Order: sequence, then structure tokens, then C-alpha cells
Amino acid sequence: MTHTKTDLATAIQDGSRISKQDSDRILNQFIALMKNTLASREDVLISGFGKFSVKSKAPRRSRFPATGDELMLRARKVVTFKPSGKLRDKINGGQR
Repeated sequence: MTHTKTDLATAIQDGSRISKQDSDRILNQFIALMKNTLASREDVLISGFGKFSVKSKAPRRSRFPATGDELMLRARKVVTFKPSGKLRDKINGGQR
């Protein structure tokens, strides 16, 4: 099941003694901070969770599947995520 932003805000509210409006505000501020940090090409490291980084991708050749025509994909930036060891262990049931 996919958790939405609303689900996350509700979980923040349930886990603390703050209002729904405050939990929404906190989550929105956190997301805005992450966006602004990544937009300025800085990494976001959350200990015990992982690291978000911006990587540059070079232009490359590709094919349009429907017609087989070649095209050039432009250079772009992508966000990557590298999970921490603790998160990998949690996902894998504590196995290493």
C-alpha cells in the first residue's frame, strides 16, 4: 500500500500531541526544505534512513519504441537515493 502525504501527516499527528494543521505544516516545511536543498545541488542526509543527492546525466541517444526512430535525450539532473545500512537491514528483516 502506498502512503500519501496525507497519511504521513496523520501519522505525525497520531504519534504526537499536535493538531492536524500543525502536522500538515511540519510535513510541508520538511518537503519544501528538501526541495530547496536539492535544487541548490546540496545533499540531504537523514541518519538511519539514507542520503538524497542530485546527479547530472549526460545527453544520450535513444529510440522511440513505436517507430524505432532515433532521438537524443537532453542532459538533465536526477535525484538519487542511497539507503542507510539501518534501512537496508530493516527492509531485509534484520539480515545482513
